[in-house]
Amino acid sequence: MKLPGNIQKIGIFRALQLGDMLCSIPAVRALRAAYPNATIILIGLPWAQAFTKRFSKYFDGFISFPGAPGLPEQEPNEKGMEQFLRKMKIESFDLLFQMQGNGTIVNNLVTNWYARTVAGFYNDNSRVDSPYFLRYPDHGSEIHRHLALMKHCGIPAQGDYLEFPISEKEVLDVNKLLLPLQKCRYVIVHPGSRGSWRQWPVPYFAEVARYCIEQHMTVVITGTANESDITSELIKRIKQPVIDLTGKTNLGMVAYLIQNAALLVANCTGVSHIASATATPSVIISMDGEPERWSPLNKKLHHVIDWTKDQHFETVFKEVVSFINNAPVKPTASATPFSVSQ
Repeated sequence: MKLPGNIQKIGIFRALQLGDMLCSIPAVRALRAAYPNATIILIGLPWAQAFTKRFSKYFDGFISFPGAPGLPEQEPNEKGMEQFLRKMKIESFDLLFQMQGNGTIVNNLVTNWYARTVAGFYNDNSRVDSPYFLRYPDHGSEIHRHLALMKHCGIPAQGDYLEFPISEKEVLDVNKLLLPLQKCRYVIVHPGSRGSWRQWPVPYFAEVARYCIEQHMTVVITGTANESDITSELIKRIKQPVIDLTGKTNLGMVAYLIQNAALLVANCTGVSHIASATATPSVIISMDGEPERWSPLNKKLHHVIDWTKDQHFETVFKEVVSFINNAPVKPTASATPFSVSQ
């Protein structure tokens, strides 16, 4: 379906978290290639303003979404919504993409945001009278679902690979930590996740970490300051020296460390997608039962265990042992090479 002509300003509504945003980048990349001179603005959660700056080659601006009833990511703000709607009327987008999901809650919203043309997903409960809406493909990877929307709108894909730009400052900030690390000779263990129901048991992480240490790998523990309870318990259970970076790194620094690691072990989809973007092998424990949707596309480099179907520690442990023993040669990533210790 060919989009209308004279598109100069494009909005993308995707008010979600890091992993969700990274999975949408291939679609945004296709959109930018199709409209190289258009202004592309992300409408998202407040944290995502930094995301648009990281991906400044695709985004030209950001509008903070104030939340809405039924959307769990943030509490709705009525006053904020009034200001938001005034902002949307002023912006008057030529094209607005609903890339939030199947549209059950949001299609009634986005179709009233003063855009000339709206495109997006629908299901039986959220039909929109527009040829630019695609029935939500409730199967396959999140990446390919959004590329399908682009294809539906006549926008050719520019690859399905993920990206994660790392700045020179983030590289320097890691170097300033003076970490005793060698490229591809350490394993990152990231035990935290959004929501306790998505956290693999700490004793299991500890067992994996001890094995990696026995195989002469340095273990690096990463997490936010808010996850210090989890990482502290993990370190106590490991009972071996590790490098604890809890609360000492920002997102870009963690990405740089992941890029140069031998392996990432985690139950968090955010860092999983960073590992995919930086071509770092990973073992990911999927706690929410949607591995088909959120797993990295390279199944040889990234192994995902669906914990809702296979709750056996041995399954995860065997994957870690296989990676450590085989030590796959890591493809060259596009980001800055590791320079702490060669």
